[in-house]
Amino acid sequence: MKQFIIFIFHIIMGWIVLGISFFTFHSKKVFTFSFSLLFFHFSNAQNLQEYINIALENNPEVQQFDTQYKRISEKKEEVNTLPNTEFGAGYFVSTPETRTGPQKFKLSVKQMIPFFGTITARENYVSSLADAAYQDIVVVKRKLATSVAQSYYKLYEVKAKQKVLKENIALLETYEKLALTSVEVGKASAVDVLRLQIRQNELAQQKEVLQETFLGMRKAFNKLLNQDVNTPVSVVDSLRIPTEVAKIQPSTLKLHPELMKFDKLHVSVEKSEFLNQKEKQPMIGFGLDYVNVEKRTDMDMADNGKDIIMPMVSLSIPIFNKKNKSISKQNKLQQKEIISQKEQRYNTLESVLYRAVSDRKSSVISYRTQLKNLEQAKNAEQILVKSYETGTIDFNDVLDIQELQLKFQMNMITSEVNYYTQSTIINYLIK
Repeated sequence: MKQFIIFIFHIIMGWIVLGISFFTFHSKKVFTFSFSLLFFHFSNAQNLQEYINIALENNPEVQQFDTQYKRISEKKEEVNTLPNTEFGAGYFVSTPETRTGPQKFKLSVKQMIPFFGTITARENYVSSLADAAYQDIVVVKRKLATSVAQSYYKLYEVKAKQKVLKENIALLETYEKLALTSVEVGKASAVDVLRLQIRQNELAQQKEVLQETFLGMRKAFNKLLNQDVNTPVSVVDSLRIPTEVAKIQPSTLKLHPELMKFDKLHVSVEKSEFLNQKEKQPMIGFGLDYVNVEKRTDMDMADNGKDIIMPMVSLSIPIFNKKNKSISKQNKLQQKEIISQKEQRYNTLESVLYRAVSDRKSSVISYRTQLKNLEQAKNAEQILVKSYETGTIDFNDVLDIQELQLKFQMNMITSEVNYYTQSTIINYLIK
């Protein structure tokens, strides 16, 4: 009997130490959080940044927009040219006679030259289109980095919940041993043991489901990085929500590349109109005609058989310029359209920003509440275990407390992931 009492005493002390250790761990987590925050952020950012770099290097969509930008930029060489040089040749079937001899054939060459500054205007217009296309690259890279980060945090969420389930299964196994001991001394029934085992089976099932979910999400994550779907992915062991969250300056949203693109497009329309005005101006052409003349055989005279060389100047004037007037009108309408599109997009992005900021604050509130609830649940667990000394332990209450602890732990993980997910949206908008 004495040995049995000593055995029970060791079990109770073990539980008390376990409870105190758990509580101390969470308390320590609160007080040392400000010191460990920099480390967690650094290690997390370093690990995640590696995956983002891989995605930016391998992603076909980024490569597509990069190629598109290079293609548009190459058009500068296309427009930096003069109109085609015109060559002509003719043979006189019926040779016209001139004083110095009959004409046999004619050769001509002509080059039209655009109005002064037209070619430069074309280059500037193409450059403005390239600037707008470059904003597409910036946007798609930001979106890709955001998608990679959000998928990464989802992987962390599944992994962290698996870890919590594993800890709770181990906790239930310890409860089961305690229940078996209580059954032997008549303080509990076999039903209590069965309930604990059923609960273990449920958690084991959830853990297996999460494992399958993790494998599927890992494949999707690797596809996002455009690498083999079975490539191992490592995520951080823990995330922490900062005690202080940096304030957001909504004014920086105006510098977002999605909005900057509208500014670049507006500039391109201005360049297009300037080019249109240049193309309204006349073009001047320079040419040269050469006529071959044979010598006359019936007489001998000065300049007999002398060939004809005739320099020429031509002028191309757009007299019927309805085309240019229509282009000018289209450009004005397009500028108004771009302004409206930018305003609409700004309103949308601003709404997304405010919603993300609000959701992130809610995540902080939820995390702190769940942390407080978890600590109180651990206190209740300690009281419950201590009651074993008096023989009044109720394993139904044990299961209830364990379920509450699991719920709070899961909610804390969800809050952490939601905080960082909303942070990725905010970073996409204002960083």
